[in-house]
Amino acid sequence: MTVSARAAICRGNSEPFKIEDVELDDLRPDELRVRVVACGVCHTDMAVRDEQLPVPHPVVLGHEGAGIVEEVGSAVTVAKPGDRVVMSFNSCGECPSCSVDAPTYCYNFFPHNWSGKRADGSAVMFKDGEPMNANFFGQSSFATHAIAHEQNTVKVPDSAADIPLERLAPIGCGLMTGAGAVLRSMEVREGMPIAVFGAGTVGMAAIMAARIAGADPIIAVDVNDERLALAKELGATHTFNGKEGATDKIRDLVPQGLGYAFDTTGINTIIQDAWGLLAPMGICGIVGASSPEDDLTFNESEFMGGGRRVMGILGGDSDVGPFLCELIEYHQKGQFPFEKLIGYFDFDQINEAIHASEDGSVVKPVLRISKE
Repeated sequence: MTVSARAAICRGNSEPFKIEDVELDDLRPDELRVRVVACGVCHTDMAVRDEQLPVPHPVVLGHEGAGIVEEVGSAVTVAKPGDRVVMSFNSCGECPSCSVDAPTYCYNFFPHNWSGKRADGSAVMFKDGEPMNANFFGQSSFATHAIAHEQNTVKVPDSAADIPLERLAPIGCGLMTGAGAVLRSMEVREGMPIAVFGAGTVGMAAIMAARIAGADPIIAVDVNDERLALAKELGATHTFNGKEGATDKIRDLVPQGLGYAFDTTGINTIIQDAWGLLAPMGICGIVGASSPEDDLTFNESEFMGGGRRVMGILGGDSDVGPFLCELIEYHQKGQFPFEKLIGYFDFDQINEAIHASEDGSVVKPVLRISKE
């Protein structure tokens, strides 16, 4: 028996998101139905809206959801009805990457996250009795209810019962990506210098994580002075405006070079400049979504001779459950104060929230969808 819900439908960038009636399919054994309390707004949602990613339209997006479990399939072990959960990306759980706890590089990522359907081709959502594209990142949480999966659902620890779900919602993507890039992918070492290019959600999470790791100095680069001031509050020791000779200022500050450069902009010229600042054995981590036509150019001798590395990073190399719980613990200790990034919007203000993200007035918009 299908379950009625309300969902914000994306039909491209020629018209605003519109909240409409939909129905959710019956649960499969490994699925959960979650009443969504809140969902973060991420740039990936906008990339799909703008057809920069191969997700079919019309579609229900949203992939930073948090809510209360209402029902679970017979094979679900991660949560039970009544549990508070956060949702992240989905994965197959069986491929060579998943088998070594690297689900962000799942061989079957597309069918489980971007196909608009379940991996077997069946629909999780319907509108007026017809299949609707959903199951985005295994959740589609721009909705009052979502079908999630065993692999992408994390029960909030009982020790964090006092943290509202509307605050925890964005932890499942942007915050996880930035923090994981520092703490897991690049394994930033104490006392080593790092520069973070781009002070959005991912960059700010990386700065907070760099402080946790004990990096020094921690350099933030952006073109927005208000963002740079917030970056300093969150842990940056130095901030440089990208329009004002940031590369030369970093070289003067760290003449021996950076141990780590982390790019969230996806701009190839910035990435190449960042790579040129690396010390021997330095790592340049990349998470920004670049244009498919863009290439990177590095000098081979410097690349090989200095043992420098360029690392593509997805989802901060997170294994979802354990890492999200680790980040919640850092937050409880005051070491990961991501609440300073959040601006809240009611569900019917979804288009205003998207605009606030795009014009930079809010670092991390979060939609309040239902009462906890």
